[in-house]
Amino acid sequence: MDALGGGLGGLWGLNSPFRKRADTGSKSNSKSSDSVEATGRAGYRFPLKQAVTAGSLALAGDTIAQLSERWRKGKALNQNSVSDSHGFTKDAMSTLLSDHDWLRALRMISYGFLFYGPGSYAWYQYLDHCMPKQTVENVMLKVLLNQIVLGPSVIAVVFAWNNLWQGKFLQLPEKYQKDALPTLLYGFRFWIPVSALNFWVVPLQARVAFMSMGSIFWNFCLSSTMSK
Repeated sequence: MDALGGGLGGLWGLNSPFRKRADTGSKSNSKSSDSVEATGRAGYRFPLKQAVTAGSLALAGDTIAQLSERWRKGKALNQNSVSDSHGFTKDAMSTLLSDHDWLRALRMISYGFLFYGPGSYAWYQYLDHCMPKQTVENVMLKVLLNQIVLGPSVIAVVFAWNNLWQGKFLQLPEKYQKDALPTLLYGFRFWIPVSALNFWVVPLQARVAFMSMGSIFWNFCLSSTMSK
């Protein structure tokens, strides 16, 4: 567990856990200096691909959540009116296809792009740096750390981000108390097997995309919880 130290600087690549070591020995000091500078710049590079992937799939999850909510409203309207040949009235179909909350969608996109994509990519890099061997023990430890570190962090950030956008930041403690623990426990049942598969067979470069694909379902749950 000592290998997991290093603080936030280590996590985000500021203390060089992901940097290539500069060559020493026979190479000159100037070449070593150039290598350090080059790898230092690489350590600060924003993971745009992972951010775009996470933002896009956060949008997909929120869209499914919104459509599901309007579907239920449409069915309620349908039960109180005469249905057409397809089982839905015009009012029900209008409810399903209109009134999309684009501000809510933008909240989820920005969360995926700014936080989940870059943050989870840095986290997976850090875990691979600390535990590079694909042993059963390392995979189990990665899954455990994913649940007790990344899971609560994601819930804390998305709740705070959503309440900040809605101007309800002072209500955040109440939101945590009401929804954080049930959401986390529900997520364990889904993310433990998904995380095990992610760490066991998925290469590092594809992990954010793989987990973000799983996040379509999870973002559906988060978005539904956010709208309560």
